[in-house]
Amino acid sequence: MPGDEMHEFDTKDLKRLFGISASQVRALIRAGHIRPLKQSGRLRYSFQDLLVLRTAGALRAAKIPVQKINRTLRQIRASLPNSLPLSGLSIVALGDRIVVREGRALRESDSGQYALALEFVEQGGDILMIDKRGAEASLATAEAQFQKALSLEDSDAAAAQAAYAACLAADPQHVEARLNLGRLLHIEGRLREAEQVYRGQKAPEPLLLYNLAVLLEDLEREPEALAAYREALALDPELADAHFNLARLHEQAGQAKDALRHLLAYRRLTGEQGS
Repeated sequence: MPGDEMHEFDTKDLKRLFGISASQVRALIRAGHIRPLKQSGRLRYSFQDLLVLRTAGALRAAKIPVQKINRTLRQIRASLPNSLPLSGLSIVALGDRIVVREGRALRESDSGQYALALEFVEQGGDILMIDKRGAEASLATAEAQFQKALSLEDSDAAAAQAAYAACLAADPQHVEARLNLGRLLHIEGRLREAEQVYRGQKAPEPLLLYNLAVLLEDLEREPEALAAYREALALDPELADAHFNLARLHEQAGQAKDALRHLLAYRRLTGEQGS
């Protein structure tokens, strides 16, 4: 059967393809994770062996502890069928279970390498494996929607908003799409919706925080606006407009010392001279 085909590689090949040294290959053989056949003094590897080697190389590159690597490789080996279908298979993680799924080719067409496009992370003491091929497709979709939205902003704001929303559905961490969608909603007076968009980013971003602070001012929530401006400056101390707006808010609150401090920072950053 095609899935039972064996492939001959020497130690240099394995190092180049998978980043696995000769001593590490021997350790994998001793542990039973791979089961190559020795013919005419050369080792020949099955598709199952190559899949395990690829996984082991990725786990080592991710600096996963050896004990957890061995546990994961045992799970993978136990999940692999004796022969592989023509379409190949892929490995995904569902919670703490490792699942082998048919329907994805293992060989990369350009490089000839056996592709296991996975990302490995530790969470709660377990190794989670994320299939990055779906992530890469989502990122491509997100970028296409972002470019579509940019082209529509001047002619059809509603369609641009829909495209930005589609971009964020595919890639929730697309900062530029979040900034632009929030701005369009803010301009239309849809302040609550804009606030949700600005707050939807997991990793804090100074420009998103700045825009959120401006929005909070329009919502007459000055204490929250002050906090957002300060958080933006903590991430980017050279965000001049945040200094200017803080100076204005402190002046309105009768806090002359704080107002002067931010005004001086604004002038230093912009080169503007005081009167």
